[in-house]
Amino acid sequence: MQTHLDISQVSIEFPTPNGPFKALDGVNLKIAKGEYVSLIGHSGCGKSTVLNIVAGLYQATQGGVLLDGREVNEPGPERAVVFQNHSLLPWLSAYENVELAVKQVFKGKKSKTEMRDWIEHNLKLVHMEHAMHKRPDEISGGMKQRVGIARALAMEPKVLLMDEPFGALDALTRAHLQDSLMEIQNELNNTVIMITHDVDEAVLLSDRIVMMTNGPAATIGEVLDIELERPRNRIQLADDPTYNSYRQAVLSFLYEKQRKVEDLDQHRPKADPEEKLADDSEEPARESA
Repeated sequence: MQTHLDISQVSIEFPTPNGPFKALDGVNLKIAKGEYVSLIGHSGCGKSTVLNIVAGLYQATQGGVLLDGREVNEPGPERAVVFQNHSLLPWLSAYENVELAVKQVFKGKKSKTEMRDWIEHNLKLVHMEHAMHKRPDEISGGMKQRVGIARALAMEPKVLLMDEPFGALDALTRAHLQDSLMEIQNELNNTVIMITHDVDEAVLLSDRIVMMTNGPAATIGEVLDIELERPRNRIQLADDPTYNSYRQAVLSFLYEKQRKVEDLDQHRPKADPEEKLADDSEEPARESA
């Protein structure tokens, strides 16, 4: 496997009144081009911190991240982030929200016609061409999230970083977006790192599932290779013994090998504001969408 993204010996500490708080300790992960990797674990295990370091929003205290051999030390368009909250500008239409990102990345590189065609192409990828001129307050939560994904894809990132992208959506909308994401992945073969608490989502979408140990000083506990043929059909997989064995392996790690984080609260130091910021979107792992 040729390494596309290399997370090497990454540790990070945040200052607190009682001394340094180590959120991550020696995280190592090599990701190939076109690979879909999910990070899963209990709240406070540092999943969002890993994502923020890859995004260039945080600097590791030790170790670092290489993308195609170049050090990651600041945010850049080659690493686009899709947040749980769609983060669209409310006064702009869906088209204009995507256009804003496209202009930042391709200004002087594409003509106005090329940019228009590119924006419309990416909105079509997420099935939002029919509502491209509507503002966020005129569309549903799932449609807003589709626009957020289109905006990220339109930047042509080398790595797509997704932080609980479907966590705030109802089960049916989440399932539709998961299917759309699998279609896009099949067409573009883009590299994806996704944080999720949904075990079924992780198994359905991923090539590998990275299971994090509980914090503080969290690290990678186990990595599970998901060897299921693509394209994947959620209905057919429901009764597939291999799918269910993967699902059981993740649940076993979360609930047997790693005690629930609530059981550790009385033994761990009080979380500092930086850790809360890193993991403020996290909730206990759930089994199903």
